[in-house]
Amino acid sequence: MRIYSHAGKEADTAVSSDLRRQTLEYLQTHRVMTLATTGPDGVWAAALFYVNDGFDLIFLSARHTRHAQNMSSQPQAAAAVHEDYRDWPKIQGIQLEGTAAELTGAAKATAVARYLRKFPFIAQPNPQIAQALTKVNWYRLRPSRLYFIDNSKGLGHRSEIAV
Repeated sequence: MRIYSHAGKEADTAVSSDLRRQTLEYLQTHRVMTLATTGPDGVWAAALFYVNDGFDLIFLSARHTRHAQNMSSQPQAAAAVHEDYRDWPKIQGIQLEGTAAELTGAAKATAVARYLRKFPFIAQPNPQIAQALTKVNWYRLRPSRLYFIDNSKGLGHRSEIAV
């Protein structure tokens, strides 16, 4: 794996390893992504719970939602993971673009198990959640480009992680 600075120059391996670890930890400790899709009615963004599998983001959605409809016709998507910061120098986050695909079979079962570990409330007895889960599909957003944003290193500083 290579990691690039904002200027596009390959970073040193030790820094790359630390940044990779920092990026994966950021994904593991956050829960919501903003998913951006495009389709027949134009662009759309939706906030969704996710769980990561490496740099892949796994999420669920009902087939009738606008973003799920968009992904079925145009699998290219983008996502951002971040907090609600008050000071721009503290901003950190993830920006990525990639391909979304519906999961089935063993991949779906693995995704559900991973999701339940991060969000155990879903497994609790709750008729509303149980009913909702019968109507959802499971998806994986696999990034083709991924950036770690860190404004503590300068406004707009981002490092690309080659995935």
